[in-house]
Amino acid sequence: MAQGVTKERHEGTPQGGPLSPLLANVLLDEVDRELEKRGHKFVRYADDCNVYVRSQRAGERVLMGMRKLYDRLHLKVNESKTAVTRAYGRKFLGFHFLQGPGGEIKRAVAYKAIATFKKRIRQITRRTCGRSLNEVAEELRRYMPGWKAYFKLAQTPSIFQKLDGWLRHRLRALQLKQWRRGTTVYREVRKMGASEEQAWRVAINVRRWWHKSRYEMNRVMPIVYFDKLGVPRLS
Repeated sequence: MAQGVTKERHEGTPQGGPLSPLLANVLLDEVDRELEKRGHKFVRYADDCNVYVRSQRAGERVLMGMRKLYDRLHLKVNESKTAVTRAYGRKFLGFHFLQGPGGEIKRAVAYKAIATFKKRIRQITRRTCGRSLNEVAEELRRYMPGWKAYFKLAQTPSIFQKLDGWLRHRLRALQLKQWRRGTTVYREVRKMGASEEQAWRVAINVRRWWHKSRYEMNRVMPIVYFDKLGVPRLS
């Protein structure tokens, strides 16, 4: 599709289709064998490849050799996405590396992947969606398990815990916005077991949705409330 118009394709393969990575593996098998022969540590997915060496000089030498190898295969290196640099912070398939206490190297979700996740969650939980919490939870169940399964190799549980807390905060704000009026908020919060004092603290200036969705609302709508609602957890 070019500029919204579907055209017949005479060469290449559809992006995202299973044929592309298969053909890449067939063609780039020679690259894998060469890197293995030289004893390099590397990881490749389709045409995306990272080679890990001990120094900048070694990296430049390997890159020069890779360019020659790709040239022999009639392929070109994408210079805009290619660099010899430190492994820390370098994004690869949605992951990057962090150096933890004691010099331990850990896998983490890349910042861009987290930003993309939060953007999608904002779309699902936007406070003008006109949907009930049950409907929002249903859409979250369609999206979050796949994301969690993909990033299960990450070794940073605190990131997932923070994302879980942020999501529940958004859901509490969404519920307050749907109740809208202070009297409605007071009545509904009382039904959920809050004391008169707690209910009034939430109901006063209720239009401050984000601010009011903390503190007392954490007690009124705790984690177990969202578990019963079927909201997935990342942690």
